[in-house]
Parts: sequence; C-alpha cells; structure tokens
Amino acid sequence: MNTIQRIALLLTIIGAINWGLIGLFQFDLVAALFGGGEQSGAFARIIYSLVGISGLITISLYFSRAAEHHEATEAEPSK
Repeated sequence: MNTIQRIALLLTIIGAINWGLIGLFQFDLVAALFGGGEQSGAFARIIYSLVGISGLITISLYFSRAAEHHEATEAEPSK
C-alpha cells in the first residue's frame, strides 16, 4: 500500500467516524472543527471533498486485495 492509499484510507476512516457521529448524535465533527458549525463552510467542504475522493481511491484497495487472493488461489497446486 503506497502513501496516497494510506492517506486515502485514513481520510475514509475519518469520514466514516464523522457519519457515525451524525447518525447517532446529529453532530457533524468536520463542520464543527472547520466550518463554524455549518456544513457550508469553505474549509469543511474541502474536507468533505477529500473524504469523497479518498473513498474512490480506497475502492482500488478492495479490488487489489481481491486480485491478490485470486492470483494466490490460482497459483496453488490442485490436490
């Protein structure tokens, strides 16, 4: 896993925690920290955009793991 993928995974985890807080407590941590308590803050919107892009990048991690597993199972000799 390269550096970009690690950063993307971290941002995706932060986004998931934020959505959990929104769903459970109606508290948006990103907006509270960077947008002055509202989702329309410019910096908060940048964070939301980065989290969304990170989610797209981490999709590749899912498929690369599946490909590695598929390659490993094909390489095993049949009994």
